[in-house]
Amino acid sequence: MDFGLSIPTRGAVATTETIDAFAKRGEALGFRYFAVADHLVIPQSITSPYPYTNDRKMTGAASGDCLDSLSVMAYLAAATSTARLLTSVMVIPHRQPVVAAKMLATIDVLSGGRVTVGCGAGWMAEEFAAIGAPPFSERGKVTDEYLAIFKELWTKDAPAFEGKYARFSNISFLPKPVQKPYPPLWIGGESPTSIRRAARIGDGWYPVGSNPSHPLNTIARYRAAVASLRAQTEQNGRDGASIDLAYWANWYRENKTTTTDNGERHLMTGSNDAVVDDIGRLGEAGVQHCLFNFQRGTLAESLEAMERFAADVLPKVARR
Repeated sequence: MDFGLSIPTRGAVATTETIDAFAKRGEALGFRYFAVADHLVIPQSITSPYPYTNDRKMTGAASGDCLDSLSVMAYLAAATSTARLLTSVMVIPHRQPVVAAKMLATIDVLSGGRVTVGCGAGWMAEEFAAIGAPPFSERGKVTDEYLAIFKELWTKDAPAFEGKYARFSNISFLPKPVQKPYPPLWIGGESPTSIRRAARIGDGWYPVGSNPSHPLNTIARYRAAVASLRAQTEQNGRDGASIDLAYWANWYRENKTTTTDNGERHLMTGSNDAVVDDIGRLGEAGVQHCLFNFQRGTLAESLEAMERFAADVLPKVARR
């Protein structure tokens, strides 16, 4: 199993100094993935329910600031040399698909083939409206079509497409991504719809474990979801074991224990030994990539959290 961390894109710690420090220290400590969240604008009034908190409110929305995720990834391509650059997750309907495919291909070229595309359909209707994206109610269909366009552009010598939301022909699309056949597409989300999308077209499945509506916060719940994913993948004529499994523990806080709705300890909470045990059990369930959030109130606190995890958790995982 390898490990990753989130790069700041919002709030007081989303600065050049912090991004540089996260990237350089994280790479030196052996973190394999750098995850970059995606928002283009933060509406001043949000009524859409946020999926990952019990009160359904987006954390930190009041500040209103956000860096563009693909621009941050391009910056990271120059600031790093080994870590993979992960959209976490990219809201696929937000960007015109030919432009988005070009930006991702460019970053893959500039980074020497280190892009992984975490893909989501989006949850905030107000942001869709503000940027003139296709209808929010059709975001699932838009996501499927745009991902098909990505593959067409990244793999075909004479790409052409005729769809409901985009169409093109008579173009060259060069350079192609370094990675063949294309940068991995990790499908984000925990809902049955997201699992079906991962089973149909994903190279990986990348859920967050803390969605109250679709919780993956115990090993039993996670295993059940993986079993469903594997079965549906095979029903689509694909090898059920061919999809990479990643797990996003963005709630992680050292030595903080929380419980689930059924009274069990929430995965990735509690003591270092408990977290080591959770990582081991997720590995046994097939997880290959595990990502954490070390962002705290200040850069110093964030780096300290990252370094404590690397010193107190990762060696125990290696010895397990």
